[in-house]
Amino acid sequence: MITALLAAVVLAVPPVAGAAPATVCAAPVPSTTQPGYLVADPRCDPDGTPFGALPGATVHTGIHEGAAYRIEVPEHWNGELVDYAHGYRGTGTVVYVDNPALRAHYIARGFAWAASSYATNGYDVGQGVRDSYALIDVFRQVTGRRARHVYQTGASMGGHVTAVAIEKHPSAYAGAMPYCGVLGDTRLFDYFLDANVTAAALAGVPIEFPLAPPAGYQDRWRAQVNRMLPALGVTTGRPPALTAAGRTWSAVVERRTGGDRPGFDGSFAYWNTAPSLAPLDDLPFLFGLYPGLTGGTSNIADGNVTDNRLTVYRSTDRLWPAPAEWRLNAEVLRVRRTDAAGPGLQGVPRVNGRPPVPVLSMHDIGDLFVPFSMEQVYAQRAAANGRSRLFVSRAVRGVGHCDFTQAELRQGFDDLVSWVRTGHRPGGDAILDRRAVAAPRFGCRYTTASRPEFVAPAC
Repeated sequence: MITALLAAVVLAVPPVAGAAPATVCAAPVPSTTQPGYLVADPRCDPDGTPFGALPGATVHTGIHEGAAYRIEVPEHWNGELVDYAHGYRGTGTVVYVDNPALRAHYIARGFAWAASSYATNGYDVGQGVRDSYALIDVFRQVTGRRARHVYQTGASMGGHVTAVAIEKHPSAYAGAMPYCGVLGDTRLFDYFLDANVTAAALAGVPIEFPLAPPAGYQDRWRAQVNRMLPALGVTTGRPPALTAAGRTWSAVVERRTGGDRPGFDGSFAYWNTAPSLAPLDDLPFLFGLYPGLTGGTSNIADGNVTDNRLTVYRSTDRLWPAPAEWRLNAEVLRVRRTDAAGPGLQGVPRVNGRPPVPVLSMHDIGDLFVPFSMEQVYAQRAAANGRSRLFVSRAVRGVGHCDFTQAELRQGFDDLVSWVRTGHRPGGDAILDRRAVAAPRFGCRYTTASRPEFVAPAC
């Protein structure tokens, strides 16, 4: 079916081969598949810089079914292809393609790579899966060669794309490397819900969760948040001076994002100092992500994708909750899911945790945008499906989102390739062992550089 579809492809920008583009960058062209969308010229970066081949390689660019693509093949190609899936790019109507972080490493090691803009923006994982998978045959069409092995990789939302793609097309891939990935599908949006409803309850500010946010709701939410912040000791743009309620909130968020672990206090301060995404960039980061602002749909699903009816919020690791924890759970706003992740590619696709091929992942343990707990969700699902042997997770001591060094990414990719070729499973971290995660040196093994914002006992 894919081959038949590709036979009808119209390339709005002809493929380009060689060391440098021969023409100046063109203006974005209307999408042939997504009304209202424009597709940026894949021969240029968004800042207008031409995209040219690395020494000893050839590039091909074009547009396939409304998605721009780039392909680069080294002169001494090893017969293997890396399929790269990018992360979330907001809700604008211009799609563009860029290069993977490990581009030079792939070419130096003899790997070809391919990347897609996807035909849409937003949190459209399904479209990312379709367009990334289609690249495998696009590669064959434009190069005249078939890849012996394909590795799927992707960052952030691209990690979600990666996890879904290998489950939907198990025979297409030899291995996968998601990083800072949304490996827990809708559990990411549950976390955004958790952070906000517990903050409101601890601050004593009543809030609501409208399934159809009315006009002006954003302003009402901003006013509610501005009532919460003093009670928590949080101020946009400044390190927090947490109150007792704020310290309890920090402890709750820590347990919802992976458990007691090194560096969390600094991470919590970092993310509560950072402003949120526009247009709520006058609020601390997490408060601009409240699912109630979109009716819990992430602007892609048909209904609310979040649920906390059965969630027990904890601020301690005691065997039995303390009276204050029971009180928090009695007062917190409860929300019911109306559109759960499903087996298809609509809405927010479910990650089943059934990897058919080796998967090596990595995550910053202080990331509070896409939290470290995403790794644990995937590990738990893989274990429940008897697939733990196919998943390796590595913890990195950083507070940012996708804050990895080239050395960390290169080691991860090289170890994945060796795993596929030899069958020898590489090392990882015991991310489901609560004591191991809480140990002062957790994350040291695969961290190659210190981050100033990460404050913890030295490795």
